[in-house]
Amino acid sequence: MKLTKLLLVAATLITTSLNAADEYPQPLALGSQAPDFTLPGVDGRDWSLSDFSDSELLLVMFTCNHCPTAQYYEERIKQLVTDYEGKGVATVAISPNDPASVRLDELGWAVRADSFEEMKEHAVERGFNFPYLYDGENEEVSKQYGPLVTPHAFLFDADRKLRYVGAIDDSERPQHVTTHYLRDAIDALLEGKQPEVAQTKIVGCSVKWAGKSHLVDDYMKKLAAEPVSIEPADEAVLKALRANKGTEEEPAKLRLVNFWATWCAPCVAEFDEFVKINRMYRHREFEFISVSLNRPDEEKRVLAFLKKKQASSQNYIFASAKRDPLINAFDPDWQGVAPYTVLINPEGEIVYSEIGTIDPAALKLKIVNELNARNPW
Repeated sequence: MKLTKLLLVAATLITTSLNAADEYPQPLALGSQAPDFTLPGVDGRDWSLSDFSDSELLLVMFTCNHCPTAQYYEERIKQLVTDYEGKGVATVAISPNDPASVRLDELGWAVRADSFEEMKEHAVERGFNFPYLYDGENEEVSKQYGPLVTPHAFLFDADRKLRYVGAIDDSERPQHVTTHYLRDAIDALLEGKQPEVAQTKIVGCSVKWAGKSHLVDDYMKKLAAEPVSIEPADEAVLKALRANKGTEEEPAKLRLVNFWATWCAPCVAEFDEFVKINRMYRHREFEFISVSLNRPDEEKRVLAFLKKKQASSQNYIFASAKRDPLINAFDPDWQGVAPYTVLINPEGEIVYSEIGTIDPAALKLKIVNELNARNPW
């Protein structure tokens, strides 16, 4: 009886393991024919496999907006396109990610997520010189190719047989690259030879296959349950906020401060962006702090607004109805106009400021650049 139970348990474990292995597509086998596709591009047209029929070689690159590894390789992909465009090599990039399956904390190295509209903006900002296609709607094409991560390269010969699959090179950091796997494979095929290295292991962000949106929902519920509070900010607090001096136990972080008020329509309209920014970057060396210019007797109204917005960041309200001393304590040159947003680096320097409504993309880009300059990973 015990043996029978053990066999049943073992069978269950094996079945579960096999199901887990089959849950995600695996890379197309070497020598396989390139699967056909028709996908929308960020340039406003649909692209198909046949559009590249005149090219001797075809590179299908799976990449995305949000992955830091993919971002590291964008300039190298652009350079590769430039170097080989006159040699019969075509390149097309495909984003395989389901946007609904990407959590906010996975965007900590990004300005944008992986929606089609954000892909369009990303391609323009980064100056892509290759077609960038969206497969996040149903991922049918991506499932046929089987990318494991972004970026993942698939190189096909003139007969559209897969001759190389894997990494672009051996390091996401350009200064550490010693082997150019993809370039070596392209050069070999152009010379009528087979690549010496036809397949490599890859490092990058896992493909965000559809069906995981419930995990995003669970994460958002967890964020919604975080406590929201508010504290009074006197002159000493505001001077400390501006100075941004850390301690030995807790070094200073990149600090974003937003001055706002419930009676300020632009402040209210853009506040959701600050909540989103906080959720995107707070797991890095970053913090967001809101300071309400409302009077102390309006604290309940301010707190109700913050709770409605799920603003679980550090929140303050002016400790006195006499605003001038408080304004001067933070910034004597600031006239008290709201909204007022500043980004302060750990050295206490203001590296971004905006009086009035922010440009969310520009602010996120500045945050990412500042964070990456100090700690890329």
